[in-house]
Amino acid sequence: MRRIAHTAVGALMALSAAGAAPAFAAGCQLASNSRGVKHIVYIQFDNVHLRRDNLNVPSDLEQMPNLLHFMEQQGTLLTNHHTPLISHTSVDILTSLTGVYGEKMGIPIGNTILYFSGGSSKFTSSFAYWTDNLGVTSVPQMVDQRGKIHPAPWVPFTRAGCDVGAFSVANIEFENTTSDIDNVFGPTSPEHNENVANHDLAVADFEGIALHCAKGSPLCGGSTHAAPDKLPDEPGTYKGFQALFGNKYLAPALNHSSSIIIKDLDGVAISDGPGGTGNPGFPGFDPSPSQTLGYLAAMLEAGVPVVYGYIEDAHDNHDFPSDPDGAFGPGEAGYVAQLKKFDAAFGKFFTRLAADKITTDNTLFVITSDENDHFAGAAPTPAGCDGAVTPCTYPIKGEVDANLNSLFLGEFMNGTHFNIDFDHAPGIWIDGNPAQTDPVTRKLEQEAANLQGFDPITGGTNRITKALADHAEQALLHMVTSDPNRTPNFILFANPDYFFLTMRSPVLPCTAIPSCFKETRDHAWNHGGFQREITHTWLGLAGPGVRERGQTGEIFSDHTDIRPTIMSLAHLKDDYAHDGRVLFEVLTREALPDSLRDNQDLLARLAAAYKQINAPLGKLGFKTLTGISTKALRGDNAAYAALEDKIVDLTKRRDEIAGKMITILENAAFHGREINEEVAEHLIEQAEDLLESIE
Repeated sequence: MRRIAHTAVGALMALSAAGAAPAFAAGCQLASNSRGVKHIVYIQFDNVHLRRDNLNVPSDLEQMPNLLHFMEQQGTLLTNHHTPLISHTSVDILTSLTGVYGEKMGIPIGNTILYFSGGSSKFTSSFAYWTDNLGVTSVPQMVDQRGKIHPAPWVPFTRAGCDVGAFSVANIEFENTTSDIDNVFGPTSPEHNENVANHDLAVADFEGIALHCAKGSPLCGGSTHAAPDKLPDEPGTYKGFQALFGNKYLAPALNHSSSIIIKDLDGVAISDGPGGTGNPGFPGFDPSPSQTLGYLAAMLEAGVPVVYGYIEDAHDNHDFPSDPDGAFGPGEAGYVAQLKKFDAAFGKFFTRLAADKITTDNTLFVITSDENDHFAGAAPTPAGCDGAVTPCTYPIKGEVDANLNSLFLGEFMNGTHFNIDFDHAPGIWIDGNPAQTDPVTRKLEQEAANLQGFDPITGGTNRITKALADHAEQALLHMVTSDPNRTPNFILFANPDYFFLTMRSPVLPCTAIPSCFKETRDHAWNHGGFQREITHTWLGLAGPGVRERGQTGEIFSDHTDIRPTIMSLAHLKDDYAHDGRVLFEVLTREALPDSLRDNQDLLARLAAAYKQINAPLGKLGFKTLTGISTKALRGDNAAYAALEDKIVDLTKRRDEIAGKMITILENAAFHGREINEEVAEHLIEQAEDLLESIE
């Protein structure tokens, strides 16, 4: 096994070689018994699929047997797992980190946030450090329902004496070198000045990597660069904690030297250039498995018990600069070759950790994909290609780009000015933020329902819009935050072959003709919509307290369920109520409190009913989005008013039932309270009645 050659002092290397963690890790109290969780390894992929996108070609995970077999043989792989809406990297990761939907943590739409300001709307990234404000406003980016910064996901761990490390995971480390650096270090700091003088160096030094330290942590305590870990709105206060931001400050602490070199699993320095060239440090927000897993291993070996990592997708062209295509289709040679590297990296990772005695005996592994994708492409050649013996090629491949404002102008002569987040399912912010019943809003909605496109993949015209959601439906889908300025007037969920932008003035009219729809081979995988191929993903759990069930599709779960399940296994609590619930059906009886063990069958039925009425991709959310909501927005004003009233009523009834359900589930999981069987049965009946009302 080839190990990372750290420049650590001999004592630390001896500890790692012997499988022992540095002494401070013993102060981390994750579980109350000696056989419980001692480490947590959380890994989230970008768009890695369990399902086959081409039935002849093995899926991403099937081509990664080191990972797939690990989850199947040593834990549980939940195959009926779902994203929230809108299904995008930022929303999905932040939902997973917090256990709540976007309405409660501030990021419900996509990787770009728009917000009304003056008579128009402004753009900003959904990726920003946890305590940043939204764009130029004074409203927190991660705004909760109090209007304050949502509680940070690392706090229960650091309060329990556990350091928390992060590599490329949304918003718990620096996402930029401007507002993030100024927020933490200040606008006159050396870090700010470095970014002004050498931006590329500052990115490698400060973005994408962080360590949030417990009090007394030697990693922060031994560094002169530890910064106050300020969380001004944290319930119960959060004072006296420190953090190390960026490779420049964290790597020397991990190495116990002045070296800022951390190597990937192949022994290559992690840097911003190919093959270890360029500036040592963060490689960018599409890190390879070898880079992410190498950095996580380095943190674990230095005594960091809780680590979070993010890994690039396998289908974009990361390794073949001579290939002009920016993305591969299933079974293409480049795709298969990249997946072999993914598989090899996980083999090395698990072997390395096993040598460190970091295994499922003492470590909780949580592995998932932020979302899945729709492949925008036609059939491959040759027919029957499998990618393994016979590589596939795709003569027709790539998302279909179009300017949405040009289509409204060309098809309906509607020149209303609006902004969108560029997407397959764009939110639409109309200048002036007209009311939901304003003729300007209603006209755009009705026209959106009838937009026609030209799809080069199918070779003909088709209807662009598959579903529509205004404020009422967005509220039912948990997408309306406490900040009204970031709520779009409506959202257009499109045919997943399409990706929409807007044209700057002067806007030229376009219609459903080939010249207005451009297929680009730079991007061939779309997400953001409600389609099953996009929102249906997977979740792997392995470690103390997790049953070895292999693959199971019996349980409907989504990303909100990840956080409470981790908290339950770690015997910790958040300072807020989750939208998700503990996945107790895949946990051992010994790992459950008596209040969950008792009446487990009834609680399972309660949880299943809860998810169907509360999860955006449950029956209620899916059917209202694709049915009542879409009919309302494309209908006349009378139909709109009647159907809107129905959505509002459904949401009110749902909130009342679901609120009582999750209170029972949370009380049983975290407060040891036994359930009232009669009340639980009545709530299940109410949920079933609610679902029957939309049939």
